[in-house]
Amino acid sequence: MIVRRALPLLVLATPALAQAAPRAESWRDPNCGCCGGWVEHLRAEGFAVTDRVVPSVGPYRRMLGTPGDLLSCHAARIMAGDAALAVEGHVPAHAIRRALAGRPAGVVGIAVPAMPVGTPGMEVPGREPEVYDVVAWRADGSHFPWMRMRGARPA
Repeated sequence: MIVRRALPLLVLATPALAQAAPRAESWRDPNCGCCGGWVEHLRAEGFAVTDRVVPSVGPYRRMLGTPGDLLSCHAARIMAGDAALAVEGHVPAHAIRRALAGRPAGVVGIAVPAMPVGTPGMEVPGREPEVYDVVAWRADGSHFPWMRMRGARPA
């Protein structure tokens, strides 16, 4: 009897649960080992990730409008409901969720330039995570430090 009552609720809840997970499409170089760690970080945090290993990430960065001075080693597009966000580099899931929930006006993407130690995918046993900025950028290429992090968490 309990199963009969719960089943309609489960069926009704399933579409809502499926829509709740942000979707990520990432593009990365076949010779980079750290990018796979970032993809696994997103998956562990509940993102549905399509991981594309490509000969060149450049065309995808141009499509996303990533400023040249913010480059790292992989690019991604994150979708959650109607919201879309470009991502460059080892941006933690925490920062991506925060940007999707309420980013500053005009921001189209966020990046972690270079490859700071301790970012998701760049963990080094025995080394403390570095403090670094997640940088937000606008469609015109202007950008600013948006969030300070240490490892995968806010600093």
